[in-house]
Amino acid sequence: MEIHGESKRDLVSEYLGYLRVEKGLAERSVASYARDLERLQEWSARESTSAAELERSDLRKWIASLSREGLAPASVARMVSAARGFYKFLLIDGHIRKHPAEDLDTPQRTAYLPRFLTEAEMERLLAVPDTTTENGLRDRTLFELMYSSGLRVSEAAGLRISDIELAAGLLTCHGKGNKQRRVPIGKSAVRWLQLYLPVRNRSEARASPYLFLTPRGVKLTPEFIQVAIKKYAKQAGLEGVTPHTLRHSFATHLIQNGADSRSVQALLGHTDISTTQIYTHMTNRHLRQTYDRHHPRATITQTKRDSD
Repeated sequence: MEIHGESKRDLVSEYLGYLRVEKGLAERSVASYARDLERLQEWSARESTSAAELERSDLRKWIASLSREGLAPASVARMVSAARGFYKFLLIDGHIRKHPAEDLDTPQRTAYLPRFLTEAEMERLLAVPDTTTENGLRDRTLFELMYSSGLRVSEAAGLRISDIELAAGLLTCHGKGNKQRRVPIGKSAVRWLQLYLPVRNRSEARASPYLFLTPRGVKLTPEFIQVAIKKYAKQAGLEGVTPHTLRHSFATHLIQNGADSRSVQALLGHTDISTTQIYTHMTNRHLRQTYDRHHPRATITQTKRDSD
């Protein structure tokens, strides 16, 4: 399996950080994932490779070894589920080209399409912050920008004033591996930035180079943003919303409204087009479900010939 030149990075640790920050899992749950993935790492080390480089055939051997150790089927299924989540993370973030655990014949097999909000749900979330307050105005602007430009939470937290070009409607994003990309800012996000920047610059925080700050001038952390999104989502009546949900919604809505995969790939900063095509599959499934739910003849089975 090709890892796009990132084999020296501790991708398991990055995944655990993603679970902790992006998904908001409790430490006990993260520790459980860590133990299961440690078993996978130990096995792959004995096979003289890394966990991130295992193929589907390797994973089948790993599952067989777990069974030979006498582990209960439920324990094996849990470990395979942990591995599946790890490879989902690698695929979505562009580290690998193919999900090696996707077609494994294992208990509790689950689809791995990422969650996204509908356009109406996104509007509900964006409407929650109280923009008459400094914090509410900051948060509305932050969420508008993340959704408008498809930013990862770490990219949003690290934005500097100098990264924003309001007149051109562009921002410079500092992504993974110190890679930079320039992405458009939607007109709605530009409008909120125009409202937020004068308020931000009047505070004692104006000397900071970072765009999004606490009232005391401290740079927002990814963890802070994760908690804020979860809080506002709950107020909007939405469950399971994380910072990455905004990025998934950005990509899905572009595809649904006719954007081509190559353009979305560039906007997301994906190395490989196959990663972006996940959103095409998501959209196809969404369209099928919408059709089945709303078309009057979607569920009619013809039992007679028309000529009868």
